[in-house]
Amino acid sequence: MHTTRTARKLALALLLACTASGCSIERYATGKVADALAGTGGTFASDEDVDLIREASPFGLKLMENVLQSQPDHQELLTALARGFVQYAYAFVALDGDIAESESLARAEALRERARKLYLRGREYGLRALEVCQPGFRAELQRDPRAAAAMLRAPEMEALYWTSAGWGAAIALSKDRPDVVADQPVLEALLDRALLLDEGYGAGALRTILISYEPSRIGGDRGARDRARKQFERAVELSRGRSVGPYVALAESVAIAEQDRAEFLRLLGAALAIEVDAAPERRVENLVQQRRARWLLSRVDELFLE
Repeated sequence: MHTTRTARKLALALLLACTASGCSIERYATGKVADALAGTGGTFASDEDVDLIREASPFGLKLMENVLQSQPDHQELLTALARGFVQYAYAFVALDGDIAESESLARAEALRERARKLYLRGREYGLRALEVCQPGFRAELQRDPRAAAAMLRAPEMEALYWTSAGWGAAIALSKDRPDVVADQPVLEALLDRALLLDEGYGAGALRTILISYEPSRIGGDRGARDRARKQFERAVELSRGRSVGPYVALAESVAIAEQDRAEFLRLLGAALAIEVDAAPERRVENLVQQRRARWLLSRVDELFLE
């Protein structure tokens, strides 16, 4: 029944996206479609077929962009686009790039560049959503990132999270682009604000980002790995041990840096042991992270010097 309702909503959305002429009735109808599309993330997140999500996501994202043209200030749809582009870039582009490196460096670099652009596209939608909620936010962000971040409140948390996630991922793929790396103080201001607003956001999702971020925090080299471990402990606690992400993040950001092969193997073993059906709402996320865990394990002899 739910699948039928979703299909009807998407069919109506496609019709409206292709024929919208700007009259008030159509704008009203398109607004309702935008509401429906903005709420489809849960269906995708819990699907059992990751390849189906890979194939369906581009159509869904383009459909939302088409609907957005007639609803440019629809905050929920802007946030859904931020989420969708960042998730798609991570799960189906950046990871493919990492895996491709052993066979073709050129293909790996091309995929990473595409992922970087998709992350920035998601970030842009997130910034637009925040601007809708807090007019003047973007101008203030350029002038004083900390003051701009302080403008944000709890209702903006989801847009704040996905803006930060996309921005951080883009920076991580832009080591040779000083203009992008220069945005790190802005990212840090947003992450710190998110932590203050809702430290447990996404059942540990925010803490998982911080596991990877702590080692690169501005001026925070001392004690960075200890901070990352504390973020890991809190992420596992918040997710009740049902999220693969914290284990993979700590293995990549700390265990490799410390050349602790035993911890690396233990963390990724724990990641692969998580039963993905125990948390249906994050099934796709966990399956993707387990794919990354297997890829990391396949490179263990390259990553550790002993």
